[in-house]
Amino acid sequence: MSDWKDAELPPQPMGPGGWLRVLVRGLVLGTVTFGGLGVLLLIRLIEAPVFAPRRPITALITQGVCRAAFPILGLRLTVTGTPMRHRGAVVANHSSWLDIFSLNAAQRVYFVSKSEVAAWPGIGWLARATGTVFIARKGHQAKRQQQMFEDRLRMGHRLLFFPEGTSTDATRVLPFKSTLFEAFYTHGLDQILHIQPVTVVYHAPKGQDARFYGWWGDMDFAPHLLMTLAARRQGAVEVIFHPELAVDQFADRKALAARCEQIIRSAHPLARLTDQMQSANA
Repeated sequence: MSDWKDAELPPQPMGPGGWLRVLVRGLVLGTVTFGGLGVLLLIRLIEAPVFAPRRPITALITQGVCRAAFPILGLRLTVTGTPMRHRGAVVANHSSWLDIFSLNAAQRVYFVSKSEVAAWPGIGWLARATGTVFIARKGHQAKRQQQMFEDRLRMGHRLLFFPEGTSTDATRVLPFKSTLFEAFYTHGLDQILHIQPVTVVYHAPKGQDARFYGWWGDMDFAPHLLMTLAARRQGAVEVIFHPELAVDQFADRKALAARCEQIIRSAHPLARLTDQMQSANA
């Protein structure tokens, strides 16, 4: 797989119109996002003692805010397929920080994220408030995290994680890591859980690099956010829900992860094109 992680997007010159769009869109998006966070925290004060870890009300606020982000940005969102009704988890390819808005807008989910995200300004606050499950990479915490993961699944939370382990340039799907799939094979969970693969496809604005919405490697968040806010023409994002998979139909976590990867990759036109180009150059 080439040095795609080191490739950078061409500089995006930003004139007065671009800065005006940054100002207007940024103010509206920030007001809606952090205003929604304020409302969520106030309602959570009542919701938490009544419903304990369950979030029947505040999850709706999160979804509403994420849906509102798309008309604010001018980015078209289309959803194909139906979120599953079974108890279980969702897996998706990971291209951008925009995935948080895209996947939350399409259904009510709780993200599984690396523990470092909790400390990020802005994003970390939002993640903690909306019920994100943080996973540390330290081995001595594995048992506690496994139990937390299992508890959330048993209480009916729809957990969503990215098996690639990192974000991409939006033109590829990386090999899936099967580590987190192990949680679905403990204490009889494989008998009751389903996994739903979801493909997220970003279409760049007309005339722009196909990687426009990708956020990868060492790219900083702030410049990418500014570029997205400043775009005169926006593109589109597709969220494609595939039929759910019964966990007990697969012998182990590796087989389940491989099948999810195959389904997601086959529905991603840019990833298929990238794979074909790499095969031709091999």
